[in-house]
Amino acid sequence: MRVTRTAATALFIGCAHAASAQGPARAISAEPNEPHLTNVRQVTFGGENAEAYWSSDGKWITFQSTRDGRTCDQQYVMRPDGSGVHKISVGGKTTCGYFYDGNRRIFFGSTHAADTTCPPKPDASAGYVWPLDPYDIYTVGVDGKDLHRITNYGVYTAEGVLSPDGKTIVFTSLKDGDLDIYTMNIDGTNVKQLTHTRGYDGGPWWSPDGTKIVYRANHPTEPADVAEYNALLARHLVKPSRVELFVMNADGSDQRQITHLGGANFGPSWTPDGKRIIFSSNFPSPRSGNFDLYLVNLDGSGLEQITRREEFDGFPMFSPDGKHIIWASNRHGATPTETNLFIADWKP
Repeated sequence: MRVTRTAATALFIGCAHAASAQGPARAISAEPNEPHLTNVRQVTFGGENAEAYWSSDGKWITFQSTRDGRTCDQQYVMRPDGSGVHKISVGGKTTCGYFYDGNRRIFFGSTHAADTTCPPKPDASAGYVWPLDPYDIYTVGVDGKDLHRITNYGVYTAEGVLSPDGKTIVFTSLKDGDLDIYTMNIDGTNVKQLTHTRGYDGGPWWSPDGTKIVYRANHPTEPADVAEYNALLARHLVKPSRVELFVMNADGSDQRQITHLGGANFGPSWTPDGKRIIFSSNFPSPRSGNFDLYLVNLDGSGLEQITRREEFDGFPMFSPDGKHIIWASNRHGATPTETNLFIADWKP
């Protein structure tokens, strides 16, 4: 459930219109006020494409998309130049793919066990909310064969990321009645709960050395806010409009908030040296769909804006060698709601 990618809602997962066929990577003119991003290439064209993550050798990317005339996300794999695109999921709605097992397999969240069709959208009477669809985590070969289920909770269980040593998955689940962060072995065994504070904890991501985890969270404390959170959760919904970034040790100890920006701060990952966090935020205009990428130090200092277009930019991830960055953006879209994937050389 990381995010929908539209100019109007630009925040979290949702269904979208059909996507056009994949085209080759295309060079895009660099923005003069985005000096960290050079040699920018657009690698998808049309529809909703997001949550793109590198393989550990930098040769492949997994991402979710509504292409092929679908009405909700399926999981795909492609090369960084946009070639070799192929679907690896089998139906339902998917999210948050990640390579493992020497880049031979991918795990991702899918709802297909509950229903092979797309889940219904939330009732608009609840306002702007995320649906907590019944994902469980599956693994499959990069060729789309040999699908296996590794969790069996039947409630929202997704947002998995592999530890740097390749042994542990960190993920978010509703399995114990609240949205908390857990770890497990790559075969689904040895599950450990890391967060326990009432409220939403999600989007976890390992530091490059595997000693820390960054995540987003909202822990309501006012009685009215707590009541609203509980009422929505009972309907498998959550409001995403206020989330801040937190960091904890890999065992769940020393949980601490590192941003106090307001708005929605999400999609965090790490710079290759592990010293800073890169994330997306709309804090300058919290009611808008204008999200930009930012860097911040682990103590919350040194906030630096990376993208500056009046559109959605999110889901950043550095390549394994630290030379490139991939992210999703509404920029250069044929329609206002189109979201595509971009890769740039990173200039420190």
